[in-house]
Amino acid sequence: MVDYILGVSDPLQWHSENLKLNRDHYASWMVHVGGAKLITEIADEIGVGVHFNPFVTWNNKMLKYGVVRMHDLLQDVLKWDRFYLSGRLQKPVHILLDNLDIENANSSNLRAAVSASLLLLPHEFSEEDLYAKICSLSYMGDLRMLFAEDRNKVKKIVQGQFSLFQSMYKPFLEDYETKNMIRFSSCSVHKANICQDINLSTTCSLVSLLPQAMRNQMGMKLGEQKRIAESGRVVCDVKISSREEAAKCMQKVLRRTVMMSSARQAVSGFLTTGGLNAVRYLGKKMAKAWKSRT
Repeated sequence: MVDYILGVSDPLQWHSENLKLNRDHYASWMVHVGGAKLITEIADEIGVGVHFNPFVTWNNKMLKYGVVRMHDLLQDVLKWDRFYLSGRLQKPVHILLDNLDIENANSSNLRAAVSASLLLLPHEFSEEDLYAKICSLSYMGDLRMLFAEDRNKVKKIVQGQFSLFQSMYKPFLEDYETKNMIRFSSCSVHKANICQDINLSTTCSLVSLLPQAMRNQMGMKLGEQKRIAESGRVVCDVKISSREEAAKCMQKVLRRTVMMSSARQAVSGFLTTGGLNAVRYLGKKMAKAWKSRT
């Protein structure tokens, strides 16, 4: 099933129009009970702002499409406040239409993903290890990984799209190499081995490149220290006494964020897709998960 994400300015208006054209895409009880207003409210209040319609047939292909408010999409990409769609955009995707230059805004999301992954990796690692760590960020704490996802999902995503990961992250890795934060030690079959600087100064730099929401939560746990920026503005930095402490704290914050978002979206999905479709979707997921464990 191919996944599509549609960013719209007004989900309520969009669903109202879509119900006239594609009423059968929605759970029948939602159409009769509350229509577009209920669909939007459940997505916003129970879920993480995204409404999905699965098992839609178009041009003889099965697809699932999600509808999200553009403002919410941008907020998640830039701040990681829900780390839901931002996690999806850290993996190779094909942008069909981009009226608000999401691709440019997503560059900060990709840079943050590299920084977070480097914090969690050892001194030496392979390029494939890096992409696997980036890919795994959005699955940390995801309840589906316990019983409804292929345990080899990350490996399959990375190995199946390795060249796309390379092209996505090449500019950021080259920038980090220029700043002496990493260096490429050797290459084999177009795959590099990487060494990173793990001193406290580099750790602080990596943390500073994380989204504001992530730094705020880390600051609440580790403490903050104020300094005067070059602009003359007072800024708060996360207090970091060791790389291990910073990595552990960031991982804990990220895992909790993903867990909350995945739980909320699971409940929202069960309500909005209808019992039959929800069971059908979960069944397919669990079948994949079971197959990967046998």
